[in-house]
Amino acid sequence: MKKIFSRPESLTAKRNIYCSGCGHGIVHRLIAEVIDELGVREKTIGVAPVGCAVFAYDYWNFDVTEAAHGRPPAVATGIKRVLPDRIVFTYQGDGDLAAIGTAETVHAANRGENITIIFVNNGVYGMTGGQMAPTTLIAQKTTTTPLGRDAKIAGYPIKISEALGQLEGSVYIERVTVNSPKNTIKAKRAIKKAFQNQIQNKGFSLVEVLSMCPTGWGVNPEEALKWIEQKMLPVFPLGVIKDKDLTTKGNL
Repeated sequence: MKKIFSRPESLTAKRNIYCSGCGHGIVHRLIAEVIDELGVREKTIGVAPVGCAVFAYDYWNFDVTEAAHGRPPAVATGIKRVLPDRIVFTYQGDGDLAAIGTAETVHAANRGENITIIFVNNGVYGMTGGQMAPTTLIAQKTTTTPLGRDAKIAGYPIKISEALGQLEGSVYIERVTVNSPKNTIKAKRAIKKAFQNQIQNKGFSLVEVLSMCPTGWGVNPEEALKWIEQKMLPVFPLGVIKDKDLTTKGNL
């Protein structure tokens, strides 16, 4: 019988330790599949942060280094400038990228650094107990907002992708999710394009992935899929936010 589905070479056989229903494992596999398909495993370097995403280096079968909390874009910039022939990407959560690492993210994008960022947005600080994150929804209950996030006290959810899309240096920004097979296929397509942009030296690309966090949200895995559809998508709509390729073609 012909084998049509197997573990990507870029994914290790180590047992997954993420919570049941967590989206990280899905995103890990998509990245591994893309790297294999592009044939760049031996020249890829990932940068993992602090938070749940830190475990990524256990699951990828290529070089991965760790950065201080919020600093992956700065570390990736240094690696890429010293080793411009490498494919360098960061894998970051919302707390890492949109809170302590906001400055690094914004300036890397504004400079047009030729790196790729995979931004996993689950709306909470998953590793440290489910506290409010910059992307936590209004009225969403967390361990630090037991009555729900109040905009008058904590502000509004940060739409980091829309903000980065306004910068001249950013080339490609898209928001996807992995809450269904159909959406997961679209997410892989976006991740692949982001890596291809780097291979073609086009500049800064970021893919935001809305991901499930049943533990942090206080729901079961099945309910977490619906949570994204019903709660997150109205605030964080899916789609291409910026694509300079389309802009350029449109001006011809």
